[in-house]
Amino acid sequence: MPETQLHLELRTLLYQLLSDYLGLEVTVGSSQFVYFDAEDPKQCVAPDAYVRQDPRGDPIRSWKTWERGAPEVAVEIISESDAAAWMWADKLARYRKLGVLELLRFEPEAPSGPKLRIWDRVQGSLVEREISGDVAPSLVLPLEWRVGYAEGHLHALRIADAGILIPTRSEARKAEAEARKAEAEARKAAEARIQELEAELRRRS
Repeated sequence: MPETQLHLELRTLLYQLLSDYLGLEVTVGSSQFVYFDAEDPKQCVAPDAYVRQDPRGDPIRSWKTWERGAPEVAVEIISESDAAAWMWADKLARYRKLGVLELLRFEPEAPSGPKLRIWDRVQGSLVEREISGDVAPSLVLPLEWRVGYAEGHLHALRIADAGILIPTRSEARKAEAEARKAEAEARKAAEARIQELEAELRRRS
C-alpha cells in the first residue's frame, strides 16, 4: 500500500526528532530495508524509524545485519492498511529474528485504548511491556517516549529528556524567533528609558 500523508508526516517528524537529538554518534534511519538473513533476501523489515548506537557512516541504502549489526531500537507507525492482528504477528516474528532490543508500535488512529505499545527483548524473545498511558522511558536510549500534539497532529510520537519535550524543528524555530523578538523589545524599552532619563537630566540642568 502507498504511504499516506499522515504516515509520511509522522514518520518524518520522528526521524528528525531522533536524528537531531541523538546526534552524529548514533545512527538513525527511516523506511529502509533491514536484512537479517544473508541466505534469504526476503527476510527483512523496513522500520519507520530505527536506531543503532554506532557513529553514522556513509549514507544507508540498505542495512545488512551481518555487516552492521542489528538496530537496537525500531518503531512501527501503524496505518489502517496494516493494523490487522495477523500482519502485526508477522512483523513481530521478523523483529524477533532481527534482534532488536526495543520495539515500539505506534497507532495514531487507534479508535480506542493506548496508541503506544512497547516490546522488550527478554531471553531472546520480545515481551510486551506494561506501560501507563502513552508515556514510557526507553530502556535502551537516554530518552522518554511520549504521544502528544506536534505539527498540527493531535497524536504524534515524540521524545522527552527528563520529562521535558524535545522540540520539533518548527517549534525550535518558533522559540528562537520569539526569543529574538523579546530581546529586541527589551532592548527597545531600555533605549526608550535611557532617552527618558537623558531628557530628565537636560531639564534639570
